[in-house]
Amino acid sequence: MTKADIVANISEKLGLEKNDVQATVESFMDEVKNSLESGDNVYLRGFGSFIVKTRAAKTGRNISKNTTIKIPAHNIPAFKPAKVFLEGVKTKVEVK
Repeated sequence: MTKADIVANISEKLGLEKNDVQATVESFMDEVKNSLESGDNVYLRGFGSFIVKTRAAKTGRNISKNTTIKIPAHNIPAFKPAKVFLEGVKTKVEVK
């Protein structure tokens, strides 16, 4: 599912203009992104949490040059689904 599909589905279900729904979805995504970039987590009850995780520094290898490189510690965005959401996916989605 793409962002356009989400906008179309919400627009159809609520009877709103696609442009209004598009602006709302874009604003939501901007708010989540801005919150994570400022170091704050986003908690959506019944859906999940968008959190910032810290990856530890580690040593990597550049195989083409056969050299060792140091990868510094860094933060990454992550999503942790709520228990209700997780159970719904486990029970309703067929294992492939």
